[in-house]
This record gives sequence, structure tokens and C-alpha cells, in this order.
Amino acid sequence: MSNSWIDSLKEEGGVRPRRTLAEEAADNLREFILLGKLAPGTAIPERDLAEALGVSRTPLREALRLLEIEGLVEYSATRRPRVADPSLHELTQYISVLGALEALAGETACIEATMAEIAEIVRLGARMSSNSSQLEPLEFFQLDMQFHAAIVEASRNEPLIETHRQYNARLWRARFLSSQQVDRRDNTLAQHADITDALQKRDAKATRRALRDHLKSTIENIARIHSDDADRTPED
Repeated sequence: MSNSWIDSLKEEGGVRPRRTLAEEAADNLREFILLGKLAPGTAIPERDLAEALGVSRTPLREALRLLEIEGLVEYSATRRPRVADPSLHELTQYISVLGALEALAGETACIEATMAEIAEIVRLGARMSSNSSQLEPLEFFQLDMQFHAAIVEASRNEPLIETHRQYNARLWRARFLSSQQVDRRDNTLAQHADITDALQKRDAKATRRALRDHLKSTIENIARIHSDDADRTPED
């Protein structure tokens, strides 16, 4: 069985060291999905993938379960894994909830965050802004997620942190695609600046509003991506 993306995975240099074989496999497969090397709806042949990653099928199946929790992999009625392909309606619902969670986290962080935590959030935002044209897509996205996670962690609300982690995990690819809209990047960075400015002032109302507006932009970006995909012809 020949799969061009399997061959490409082998050429990527293999598995990078992590804690367990399952996590190593999940990291590699997650990156392939985020970078679009595995299209939504693509079937995932376990035997070929296990061989490409240099692992047995047991850790591979554990990796697939991890990615299923993140919403990147789904299973057919016959339990065959494939890359998830959520609808725009599903993504919009999840992002709406995520926006409410991050708004609450930002509002709470204005009260609970230490000066050091706010300084770290500002540093992450500044690093994204100053290096936006040099950062690789995955690097930019990872910094973006660190920025948002730092705000949520600074709320010190454990149920909120855990709920946010669960919802955010299911939106990895959607948020990655949104962050790669180059013509919207200046807008994203400006919104980050609004968020950090409000946090530094500990203005709870402004922070909540800035985070809600930021997640609304994510919905707009995803809607535009879906619209572009629907308009694209096979010849494109």
C-alpha cells in the first residue's frame, strides 16, 4: 500500500524524543495534521503508520486515542481511524464556548495574576509581534497557544483551566488554520496588544471584551477558510 504522506513522514527525520512512545507518535502525527500534510477525512492505515513511526501498533493506538480526545482523529462506525473533518457549525459552537471561557479567565486573571505572570504574557505577545515574519507557521501557532494558555493559567481557577484545556484541544487544527491567515496576522497581533494592555492595567471589563473579540475573529477566519474551500474547484 502506497501513501505519499507516509513516505513524507519517513523523510521528516523520524520520531523526536518524548516521554512515551505513544506521545512521540502523537506529536509526529499531530504536526502532520496541523500542517495539512494529512487532509481532513483521510483514512489512517494503522499498520503502515506504525511502520513509518517505528513503533508497534499498541502505542500507535494509544496515540490515536490521544488525538481523538483532541478532536484531530475520529473513528468510523467500524472503528477505522481517520483525520477528523468537523463542520463549520461544530467549530463555531466550540469556539463560542472557548471565547466565553477565555473571557472569564482574562477577567479573573486581572485579579489573581502576579506581576511576573502578566510580564510573561506580555513577553509572549511581544515575541510573536517582533518575530512574526520570521517564525515558521508551527512556531507562531505554538507561541499563540502559549499566550492564551498563560492567561488561562493566571486565573488560578482549576475547573476553568481544565475545561478550557478540553475545549481548546478539540480546536487545535481550527486555531492553527486561523493563525496562518497571513493577511489577518496584523489584526491578530493588534488584538493581542489590546489584551496585554488591558491585563497590565488590570482592567477586567476591557480584558474580557478584548478576548471575546479575539475569538470572534477566529470564527470569522474559519468561516472564510470554509467558504474558500467550498468555492475551490478540483482544477484549482
